[in-house]
Amino acid sequence: MLYQEPVAMPYQSYRFGQALLDDAQHQRKRDRTRAAIQNAGCTLLDHYSLTSLTVSGICRAADIAHGTFYLYFPDRQTFVADLLLQFVDYVQNIMHAASKSGDADPVREATTAYFTLFEQNPGLMKCLFNHMDDFPASREALQSLNSKWATTVVVSEERKLKQSGRSGDLTRDELFRRAYALGGMVDQYLSALVLNQDRTLASVSMD
Repeated sequence: MLYQEPVAMPYQSYRFGQALLDDAQHQRKRDRTRAAIQNAGCTLLDHYSLTSLTVSGICRAADIAHGTFYLYFPDRQTFVADLLLQFVDYVQNIMHAASKSGDADPVREATTAYFTLFEQNPGLMKCLFNHMDDFPASREALQSLNSKWATTVVVSEERKLKQSGRSGDLTRDELFRRAYALGGMVDQYLSALVLNQDRTLASVSMD
């Protein structure tokens, strides 16, 4: 079974566009329209490149008049930057909640949630990893996310080392270096698997 058959995850949908719609469901019409515009952008980015994303395409997908878009966003660049910042915050909240879920391994739970977020939001993830220089604010937000994930890993490993009587084996700096290296490998792996659809990797990624 290749990767195209997603592994069932014990989480609800982590699709960001749908989360925006759900949050705005009982809010003012203005908020619902804004969420619909953003959801349209999320959907289009899952199927087209960032360079192909146009205001006209977003308006068609959201079923709004062209001028309505500019009541919410001054231009396409601001729209994407705002969307990515909100998405990184969403990812951060989901991963934090996953790491605190019950007695399970916090690193495994956070990483599993990250995989699901990656799988369900490929367009936004591609923007984050392939266009960081175009959106400095989202790059800084992503760095903050990486820092918090690395901290979760380090705290977990420090606890394990202490429990095994090996708390002096590795310094905190060394643990952070290893955590960042691990995070980089996870990002590269998921980028190849989900974003680039690497067939060789998919053939060995059955679980």
